[in-house]
Amino acid sequence: MARPIEDLRVKNDDELAADLADLKREQFNLRFQSATNQLENPARVTEVRRTIARIKTLQSERARAAAEQA
Repeated sequence: MARPIEDLRVKNDDELAADLADLKREQFNLRFQSATNQLENPARVTEVRRTIARIKTLQSERARAAAEQA
């Protein structure tokens, strides 16, 4: 299930980076499953892609906020 943005906002930068790495690995595996027609849940591909986008958005927001304070 997709994680609401509020769940991601409470995590620190290291946790977000770890989640992002895990999701990218899962996305890679899902792509292979899709190519070999072994994909069990096609909706998971969209969920993972959107969660990756949410994490990247949060990371860029935090980087922008840090740059403005500096």
